[in-house]
Amino acid sequence: MQQIVTFHDVITSIPARFRPEKAGGQKLIVHFDISGEEGGTYTVGIVEGNCTLNLGLSGEADCIIKAKAEVYTQIELGKTNPQMALMMGKIKVSNLGKMLEFTKLFRKFDPTIKDTNRSKSLTGIGTRKPQSGPLVGIRILDMSRLLPGPMATMILADMGAEVIKIEDPASPDQIRNFPPFIGETAAYYLAVNRSKRSLAINYNTEEGLQILYRLVKDADVFVEQFRPGVMDKIGLGYDTLKSINPKLVYVSITGYGQTGPWSHEAGHDLNYIARAGLLGINGATSGQLVIPGAQIADIAGGSYMAMNAIMAALLSRSVTGHGQYVDVSMMDAVMPLSTFAFARSQADKHPVLPSDHELSGKLANYNVYRCNDGKYIALGALEPKFWQAFCSAVNRPNWAQVLLYEGIELANLKAEVSALFASQSQAYWVSLSAKFDFCLSPVITMDEIEHEQHMQHRKMVITEQTSDGIDFKSFGIPLKFSNTPGAIAWPAPNMGADTLSILREAGYADETIEKWVETQILSI
Repeated sequence: MQQIVTFHDVITSIPARFRPEKAGGQKLIVHFDISGEEGGTYTVGIVEGNCTLNLGLSGEADCIIKAKAEVYTQIELGKTNPQMALMMGKIKVSNLGKMLEFTKLFRKFDPTIKDTNRSKSLTGIGTRKPQSGPLVGIRILDMSRLLPGPMATMILADMGAEVIKIEDPASPDQIRNFPPFIGETAAYYLAVNRSKRSLAINYNTEEGLQILYRLVKDADVFVEQFRPGVMDKIGLGYDTLKSINPKLVYVSITGYGQTGPWSHEAGHDLNYIARAGLLGINGATSGQLVIPGAQIADIAGGSYMAMNAIMAALLSRSVTGHGQYVDVSMMDAVMPLSTFAFARSQADKHPVLPSDHELSGKLANYNVYRCNDGKYIALGALEPKFWQAFCSAVNRPNWAQVLLYEGIELANLKAEVSALFASQSQAYWVSLSAKFDFCLSPVITMDEIEHEQHMQHRKMVITEQTSDGIDFKSFGIPLKFSNTPGAIAWPAPNMGADTLSILREAGYADETIEKWVETQILSI
C-alpha cells in the first residue's frame, strides 16, 4: 500500500532534515503561511547551528512562504516543479534569495523515513520560542503577577528570552480577571504578557514542585513577586532553587524589600511613591498633591529595575560563573526619580513642596497650558535660549528680558502666558513649534498616540490578534538593537497553552502528563 504523506508530515520533518554543518553562523527566520485543510502558520528559525519549528508567526521574517498545503507537499515530494509553481503563482515567496539560502540547509524529504517524534511535535500548541533578539537562548521562569514583573519579563521576551509564565490554575494571575475585556480576555493581561509561554501547574503539590525543580535545572532566571517568605513556605525559595541550579539568577520584586520594618506590609503604587517622597513633590503650585496617571513605582521601580537587575546579574554570572539573589524593592528603586528634589532640600534646608519645585508647575516657561479648543500644550523652554526663542516667536520681547522665579511678578507672567495659549488652538501651536526650536509639544491623549507619524515610524504602537482573533493594539518594543533586534513573537497566551510542549521538552512522557492533567496538577 502506498504511503499517504500529509503536509503535517512534511512540515514537522524540517528540524530532523536540518544540516547544521551547512549553516555555519547563519541566522534565518522563515514564516510559512499555509492555506487549505491542513493549513496554518509556522516559524522556522535557524540560530547558531540550531533549527526550531514553532506554531504561529514569531520574529521578523527574512522570507515568507505562502502556498496551499497540498501544493507545498507535492513540491517537497518532487511531484511538482517549484519553479513552475512560482511562475504560476501557486507558491509565493517574499524573498527568493533567502529562500534559496534556506533550502540548502536541509536534506530532501524522504517519506520512507519515519521520525518517531514527528507525529507529536505539533499536537496542540507547538514548541514556540522567540527567534530573534539579544537574549535568544536565555530561559526565564516567571511567577510574577499583575504589572511590575510581567511587564519586565514581557520586554525581555520581546528581546528574545524564552519566558515561561507559571500560574496555579486554581489561583492564576489576578490581572486575568480585571476589566475591561477584549473579547473574553482582560485587556491588562494582554498588554503585559505577549511573547511568553504559559505553564499551568499546581505547585502546591509535591508532583508540581518536582516538575518546577526539573525546569529550574535548565533555567537562567527565576522571577517572583510574592511577599517576603512566601516562596520559602511553598518550597520555591532561593536557597532551595540555588541547591538545584547554582547558576540561577533569582529576582524577588516587592513593595518595600525583603528586610526592614515595612517589608511585610501590603501596598500599591500610590503607597510606594508616597513613602519614597515622590508623591510629595508631585502636585500643583496651589500645594494640592496630584496622583500620577501612570504607575510610576510599578514600572520605573519594579519593571525597569527588575530588568536592570536581571541583566546585571547575568553579566556577573558570565564573569564569575555564579548566579545570585536580587532583592528589588519598588520603593527603593523609585527614590532616585526625586534625586534633584532631594538635593535641593539639602541646599535650601527645608523640604521641597510642589509650590517650590520648578519642575512641578512653578515656572511660566516650564508648564502645561490649556488651548482654546480644550486641548493642552506643554512648554518646556527651561533654558534661556529656548525661552528667548519662544518669546521672539510669539512677539513678546518683554518676556525674554527676565526669567522670574518668585512673587507676584511670576504669577502675572504665568497668567499672561496662559492667556496667550488660550487664544489659539493646539493645532496652531503645534504648527508654530514646527518652525522653531523651543521645546513646545502637544499633550497627546491615549486615543491619539497611534496616529502620530513619529510613533508609526518608531513602530511604537503595534496591532496583534488575540487568541480569539480580535485586533488588539499595544506599545511596541522600546529598545532598538542594530544587530540583534527584538520582535514581538505572539499575543499573550491562554493559561496552560504551552504546558504540554514545555513538559515534553523536559522529557516527560505523554502518559505521565495525562495522569497529572486528570488529577488537576496540570491544566492544558
